[in-house]
Amino acid sequence: MPNIKSAIKRVSVIETKTAQNNMVKTAYKTAVKSFKEAVEKGNKKEAEAAFVTATKKVDQACTKGVIKKNTASRKKSSLAKLLNTMK
Repeated sequence: MPNIKSAIKRVSVIETKTAQNNMVKTAYKTAVKSFKEAVEKGNKKEAEAAFVTATKKVDQACTKGVIKKNTASRKKSSLAKLLNTMK
């Protein structure tokens, strides 16, 4: 454990930010998973709605810096490909 006051604060700030990043990451992974489940079921309307939600969550994760810009682009592209092959 740190002894210096500023180092103690940094530890608590890092814990808070790590928790926030994990919440964002979990939300986008859950959205992607629900989209893939909708595609597997074959429900077109449900898949389209889940696609919108999943792309939004991926963009939010990118904006927050949880994932990189190219990773977000690649994820959205693969999701769109899945949706298009369903039709």
